Amino acid sequence: MQTDLQGHYVLLTGATGGLGREVTRLVLAAGAAGVTIPYRRRTSMDALQAVISAADLGRVQWVAADVQVEEQVAALVAAMPRTDAVIHLVGGFQMGATDAFSYQDWQHQLDQNLNSAFLVCKYGLQRMRAQGYGRIVTVASRGAVQPGAYLAAYCAAKAGLVALTQAIAQETRDRDTDITANVVLPSVIDTPNNRRDMGEENAWQWVSPASLGALIVFLASPAAKDIRGAAIPVYGKA
Repeated sequence: MQTDLQGHYVLLTGATGGLGREVTRLVLAAGAAGVTIPYRRRTSMDALQAVISAADLGRVQWVAADVQVEEQVAALVAAMPRTDAVIHLVGGFQMGATDAFSYQDWQHQLDQNLNSAFLVCKYGLQRMRAQGYGRIVTVASRGAVQPGAYLAAYCAAKAGLVALTQAIAQETRDRDTDITANVVLPSVIDTPNNRRDMGEENAWQWVSPASLGALIVFLASPAAKDIRGAAIPVYGKA
């Protein structure tokens, strides 16, 4: 896949996670002029900084922001020179039987997996429309199209994320703009946290952050101009 982000400015949310670290590396390797990374905990930012080369750190803009708070997202995007690509990796799952799941936890899953994406896409898209160019890439889940037991809130939120992304793709089919929106649907991603929480017995079936990250960064590049509204399954061997 041809991936060239030379001269482009990328908003990358969820960069401090297991997938995010690999996507950060690939975005910088693709030549992005600047990468804006919001963070909530200083320790998470420090851990990510430790794996970025000194030569690349100058291209990273760190912003303390909560992507579930509209005013902070608006300020985050406004501080960027341009917003050529939005890569939204924020998410998380919580298990529980539907009849025992609290409404508070339900709301939290929607906020974390769907509402944050809406805010980031909304303000990123405003900049993209003004520029006439942009790429939006979101990360849903296999559960969005194949829901699993005890994951109703997570799967519902991720299904909403697919719908949001595809709706944006339809809204940006203007003749005079080059804006795309696509979503990837991974199964379990092979991260240290997932190995810790789920054990390593089936890790050979999981999706590697490197392969998923390569696809994400390609979709965020100019080369992906003819891919819009795609919901791409990335299941590994699961």
